[in-house]
Amino acid sequence: MTALNDQETNRRLWLKWLSASPLLTLPGVEQALAQDAASAASFSKRPDPMLWPATVNPADLINSPKDAVNVFDFEPVAYKNVPPAHFGYMASGIDDEVTLRANRQAFLKYQLRPRRLRDVSKVDMSVTLFGTRWKTPIIMGPTGGNRAYNPEGEIAVARAARAGGHLNVLASAAGSSIEDVIAARQGEVWFQLYATTSLEVAQQAVRRVERAGVPVLAITVDRNGGRNQETFSRLRRLDTRNCVACHTSGFGSAHSRPIYDGIDMSKVASMSSSNMTWDFIQKMRDTTKMKLIIKGILTEEDAELCLKYGVDGIQVSNHGGRSEDNGRGAIECLSEVARVAKGKVPIIFDSGIRRGTDIVKALAMGANAVCIGRPYLWGLGAFGQPGVERVLDILRTELAGTMQQMGAPNIAAIVPGMVVKG
Repeated sequence: MTALNDQETNRRLWLKWLSASPLLTLPGVEQALAQDAASAASFSKRPDPMLWPATVNPADLINSPKDAVNVFDFEPVAYKNVPPAHFGYMASGIDDEVTLRANRQAFLKYQLRPRRLRDVSKVDMSVTLFGTRWKTPIIMGPTGGNRAYNPEGEIAVARAARAGGHLNVLASAAGSSIEDVIAARQGEVWFQLYATTSLEVAQQAVRRVERAGVPVLAITVDRNGGRNQETFSRLRRLDTRNCVACHTSGFGSAHSRPIYDGIDMSKVASMSSSNMTWDFIQKMRDTTKMKLIIKGILTEEDAELCLKYGVDGIQVSNHGGRSEDNGRGAIECLSEVARVAKGKVPIIFDSGIRRGTDIVKALAMGANAVCIGRPYLWGLGAFGQPGVERVLDILRTELAGTMQQMGAPNIAAIVPGMVVKG
């Protein structure tokens, strides 16, 4: 990796990103933006995606998880702690990152319609998914390589999930084995599958997680080709470390992922699934007794096919803007999927959840639960397990407060009439 020494350019790009960030409220930011306006205007690329600063004023950072007032407080601390290439991989979208931005901006298109004079002195946030009751609809979504952000990685995340009573979904790209994560969670864990281009490899991985006791398999279907991760590429140039130190088989190599231990990977042409069709879903149904969720559905046509092929659940997701740059926020896709699938199979939503109000909007529009990804990675990179626990605590607190504001004493009381598109 090569070093990029143009710190002034990095600073201008950071300030451009900051203009759309909650961090705008930090002391001195507005003055710095004004001072940089002229030079920033000369930069030809649009303000987003951001490039993070080479340095962050320590006075602007929280010193402890308890100091955080929202999930965004963890991001700059994680940036300070995490190597540039690792942070860039997590933060990056693809191409112009239109979808990455849309995932947040699209929530502003929907407004909540609160109901009054209802007893919300007690709020029940519990949900039931495939027969298991969870304290909250907030799920720890699958994210790869958590040890890139903290040495304890997925184990710290699993323990934080246990502490807060959250469902945890382990990723194929995890740095810890499914067996170790189940032991750390001390309870039910789901698994997310990157099928690769090899059906045989996918089947072996699926059989392994089923033997480990996983009850639900989420098959990702939106990683079907290459991607240009510009933010990742730019931040990687800032990283002067020798990559071989932690990527012994090369960046992104399947050989470093525990789920593939002992599996012959010679038939894998790519970790993406460009050859996947609905026939593959049928073969997975024949391979395992686990419940099957299809992750990455964005249209009613594909939702109808999910039902046709006997899928047990649908995950509305655009991969957090990491797989395609179609320009639609994931929340804009939820209603059309819900028109087809609501009440027939559980619907899980992800991509862009940062607030309790986001969660309520997704639930009102048809989701049964939501997944988070980047926010808990910010907490992990900032403070390890305590940071993840605090991120979850903030989201639970915001969700409960929003439910009270909406007049919804339980999740079932969050109904479509509580949200309107402006």
